[in-house]
Amino acid sequence: MVGALREPSTMSDLGLPAWDRLIPLARRANLLARLAWLVGHHRLQVPREVEPHLRSARYLAERQQRVILWEVEQIARALAPLECPVVLLKGAAYVMAGLEVAGGRLFGDVDILLPRERLDEAERLLRYEGWFSHHHDDYDQRYYRRWMHELPPLRHLRRGTVLDVHHNILPLTSPLCPDIGPLVDDSRPLPAAPGEVRVPSPVDMVIHSATHLFQEGEFDNAFRDLVDLHLLLEEFGADPGFHAALLERTERFGLWRPLYYALRYVHRMLETPIPDTVLEVLYREGRPRGRVAMMDALFGRALLPLYRVIDTPLSGVSRKLLYVRAHRLRMPWHLLIPHLARKAMRGREDAV
Repeated sequence: MVGALREPSTMSDLGLPAWDRLIPLARRANLLARLAWLVGHHRLQVPREVEPHLRSARYLAERQQRVILWEVEQIARALAPLECPVVLLKGAAYVMAGLEVAGGRLFGDVDILLPRERLDEAERLLRYEGWFSHHHDDYDQRYYRRWMHELPPLRHLRRGTVLDVHHNILPLTSPLCPDIGPLVDDSRPLPAAPGEVRVPSPVDMVIHSATHLFQEGEFDNAFRDLVDLHLLLEEFGADPGFHAALLERTERFGLWRPLYYALRYVHRMLETPIPDTVLEVLYREGRPRGRVAMMDALFGRALLPLYRVIDTPLSGVSRKLLYVRAHRLRMPWHLLIPHLARKAMRGREDAV
């Protein structure tokens, strides 16, 4: 799959046995639509039996992107009274900005970022338009609102679409939680975007993608997210000043270590071109030192698609350890231990 993503022309040479292996793997990684987009974009010839799978995946991605564009319009209209920037994050930003990474990209929700002091008013406006939190547990509500970097996810009562409203890119309890002001200040308006809708600058898109993947501990779409990062770095890296600006912004936010891990593994696993000098600076400032070998073992397994052919017991162990690591990075011990105990208790109750 890596070969097909990096060199799409190789898909023209694949026979049916290879496609029989590639299609379910790519589908599980939420990358089949990306392969379908590449086949169409490069006008590649593939076996006739493969075409229905690619066509279905491509139609799904196109439909989701139309939905996203429409939802962004509705969100912008709902939040217009705020008269403040509404910064799109992740997939919605990629689509609105017309980036390469948007080709064949699938979506689970819409992510936006607002100033923290406007959250109460924003939630009231969104509720008026049909967006409500579907987390009814008092603890979950308190957990999100007191400690996290976002509101509890909002679901539209009629359309069922999910909206994540962020006020930062890392939880408030994280020692790495940055001042998000520069991201908002440097966000970019789009000519075709409605209202105050903006997208982050290229360096901030990369930093958010990296911190989300390497700090959050969520691995259901980890390989897809790694491919996102690869495509962002390839597209933005063509600008001669990009890597210097990325290091400058990383220093401003104090996010050396997550950026080091992100660029290390996207380079190792997808051969993303990263200047050696950039990796050296990130290593020196991030100071991972004795952790690198252990992280190689953990991330090397956890970032792979959750697919039966390549998944092993060690893959599951790696994901669990990185999940605990992410929570430890997210909050101090006196909050972490009760939180994990509560989640474990709830998991047992749900299993009964």
